[in-house]
Amino acid sequence: MANASGLLVIERILRDRQGIWQQVVEDRGLPRLTGQMLVSSVIALACYGAVLGSFHSFLMAVTSAAKLPLLFLVTLAICLPTLYLFNLVFGARLSVRQSLALVMVALTVTAMLALAFAPISLFFLITAPDYSFFKLLNVAILGLSALVGLRFLTGGMRVLNDHGLLTPAKPAEAPVSPAVPATAALPAGPALPAGPVLPAEPVAAPAGVPVGGNGATATLTAPAPAPVQVPPGYVLLPMRQAATRPAPKPAAPPSMTLLYIWILLFGFVGTQLAWTLRPFFGSPNKPFSLYRDIDGNFYAEIIRTIAHLF
Repeated sequence: MANASGLLVIERILRDRQGIWQQVVEDRGLPRLTGQMLVSSVIALACYGAVLGSFHSFLMAVTSAAKLPLLFLVTLAICLPTLYLFNLVFGARLSVRQSLALVMVALTVTAMLALAFAPISLFFLITAPDYSFFKLLNVAILGLSALVGLRFLTGGMRVLNDHGLLTPAKPAEAPVSPAVPATAALPAGPALPAGPVLPAEPVAAPAGVPVGGNGATATLTAPAPAPVQVPPGYVLLPMRQAATRPAPKPAAPPSMTLLYIWILLFGFVGTQLAWTLRPFFGSPNKPFSLYRDIDGNFYAEIIRTIAHLF
């Protein structure tokens, strides 16, 4: 499983998730792993893009198969430097290879999950070829796939945080001074005030332990504890142990907070780039075209599509 290549790398990601994170932590063999994830993601996104474009025509299916992988890879190229610099600014010790491998895990999961939904999308394309419904269905599929992929991303960042890669390196500890010998003279402190002498209570010495110079055993004496005086009308209650408070959880490093900000940034860049690269589906009322004029935005189009559907 560790040498899985091509499309089989998704099986390793899903079955051996901790092994993937450990490989990222150790920065071991990441170029090969990243290349495998890149190949599998491009193939999966190309297949799903062909399903999207097949609603319009064969030519639209071909162009969508090329544009959907381009959409994800260009978005990654735009946003990855921001994630890496965020980590550097706040003292994280991630390398470029580790940051890229971490994001590629999320992208691979997103692409392969979208490919797994492709038969469902084809089923509705054949049985209910409505443009508005088909568009909303596939936007929901891509959104759900992206959420699962981002869950892998946040999980990987938590593992890196547990290994201390998201926090600055701790300074070297100062050398410990040598211990003072037990025979060293200590400074004299203030004398304690003399108190009442308590009566002695006999304490038996352990058997076989000689006490005295002639080897005979004797009985040792120890001061008895002072009795507790309880005023009349009061009852002496047993002492309760202090309640132990759970140790406070360590605060999340700034890198984890900035990761969520980066995810929002990635989403905004991706949706705007998708709007720029459209069409992916191809409106049935319009002829084939490689690009559309840039007008409006992605979110306004989704709202219009929902209003048209209902």
